[in-house]
Amino acid sequence: MPPAGEDSAVEVRTGRFRLTARLSLTDSDRAVAVLASGGRSTLADRYLARVLHQAGFGTMVTDLLAADEVGCPHDAFDVPLLAGRLRGAATWLHGRTGLPYAYVAADTAAAAAVEAAAPGLFAIVSRGGRPDLASPAALAAVRVPTLVVVGSLDTRVLGRSRVAVDWMRCEHRFVLVPGATHVLDGPSALAAVADLAREWLSARLPRTVREERPSPV
Repeated sequence: MPPAGEDSAVEVRTGRFRLTARLSLTDSDRAVAVLASGGRSTLADRYLARVLHQAGFGTMVTDLLAADEVGCPHDAFDVPLLAGRLRGAATWLHGRTGLPYAYVAADTAAAAAVEAAAPGLFAIVSRGGRPDLASPAALAAVRVPTLVVVGSLDTRVLGRSRVAVDWMRCEHRFVLVPGATHVLDGPSALAAVADLAREWLSARLPRTVREERPSPV
């Protein structure tokens, strides 16, 4: 683990794979947002990490695929593979910090987040993701509050995401970002996603964590 207050590279072994991530924690953080996309981390992941860190969350920005795996479409859509790596990273994080964590996932990593439930998980945010690629059984088994954010112009995925949400039995919310496409990476769309994610996670921290968090100065 890096010293508190530092943004450091970490390496996590998940099976035979060494997952790399950027971890940022302070002594006052009471929960961690684990950010993931369908392969390597993106500028959007790093922007959201900064926003959430400013809101009092630790952050872990993950690379679920190695550099030489990114060019293989099969790996990017291998949901069990991505879920196993994401779960491994979250289990490593929770085991070393004891902090609750949430997944903030895009693209195929959103399906992986649905299938990567593990002790300590308290919420999921799917941003322009593909939760529909998770199995119906996995969607119905989700027990944590789940926010699904989709661009209003993403007509190909919008309907599929609605069907996926209909399988869920947990607290959930489906939000359209007006004028946004699938990637949700324009400045206004990304700012909207950041606000939604911050509000969703802040309001759904475990009760004991909310009671322990210091009031903002």
